[in-house]
Amino acid sequence: MFATVRRYEGIDSSNIDELTKKVGESLAPKLSKLPGFSSYFLIDTGNGVMSSIGLFETSTQANESTRVASEWVRDEKLENILKNPPKVTDGEVIVHKMNGVRA
Repeated sequence: MFATVRRYEGIDSSNIDELTKKVGESLAPKLSKLPGFSSYFLIDTGNGVMSSIGLFETSTQANESTRVASEWVRDEKLENILKNPPKVTDGEVIVHKMNGVRA
């Protein structure tokens, strides 16, 4: 399993609700249709920072999610809300535990 973490900084707090709604209505469904999709999380870490975590079966699939997210920002015209490009970190998940099952 591979994870992609995107950290968005400099988001005005007045835009958090709009961004959250758009992610839930259009980005998350797009990502969930990608091959190898496992899960997606959006985290409001406060102070104008939001992070997302996407889990996919392969590195290639995880990297594709970053391309899709970037296109989504352009398509939704969110450049004024997401003024700074995200800091992207990706890699293989080496420990994963869910429902008492360790992978």
